Amino acid sequence: MPDVDEPQEPQEPTPTGRDRLRRAMLRPSRGQLVVAVLLALVGYAAVTQVRFTNVDDTYAGYREQDLIDVLNALANQTQRAESEIVRLERTRDDLRSSTGAREAALAQAQQQADNLAIMAGLVPVTGPGIRVTITETDGPVDVDTVVDMVQELRSAGAEAMQVNGEVRVVAQTAFEDAEGGIKVGGELVTSPYVFDVIGAPDALHGAIDFPQGPRSDLEDEGATVDVDELGSLDIESVVTPRKPDYAQPDASQ
Repeated sequence: MPDVDEPQEPQEPTPTGRDRLRRAMLRPSRGQLVVAVLLALVGYAAVTQVRFTNVDDTYAGYREQDLIDVLNALANQTQRAESEIVRLERTRDDLRSSTGAREAALAQAQQQADNLAIMAGLVPVTGPGIRVTITETDGPVDVDTVVDMVQELRSAGAEAMQVNGEVRVVAQTAFEDAEGGIKVGGELVTSPYVFDVIGAPDALHGAIDFPQGPRSDLEDEGATVDVDELGSLDIESVVTPRKPDYAQPDASQ
């Protein structure tokens, strides 16, 4: 019988270089893994070395004495800065103290000016006090008796006073007899004479009512006297200041 050829198995094609590279990437061997790890470590070490190399090494090459000199210079600068801070803080405190003293002096001067303005009758005022109403009945009252009453009120602490809501009474105010009434500061006022007086009501009232005092003298002259204590009253009249003809401030004071 003739020999029958047996079927032959197909042979696999010879792998190319690309095929071998793909196979190595998809299924790396143990040796390839080791090589990859080593390469990664080498790369990390190289990057770290570059970073350390870029660090500022300004003082790296200095000698010991050079470093000491640098530290001394920094210490001197710090000391000068601290001294300047102390000086500025002292200046600030002095300014605060001077400002406070100046403000206190200005406030005191303003208070004194206000007090003088009230005493001179240059400004309207308000406050507690009394209202004394003197009504002539049997005849005119004596101007001297009225002046005595004003002096008693001042001694009792009267701080401001006006008559009939028209005339402010101050230290320089003159009282004179006049036809039909009394001249107060050159202004004629008539009965009833209404004195508005600011001060402590009890003390002012006592200055009118003490034995043989103003009330008794005025009633002896035929007048009636009424005294009302008030928690608040207004004195609106003011004195027009007059320029002195002869007196001048003392420059040496």
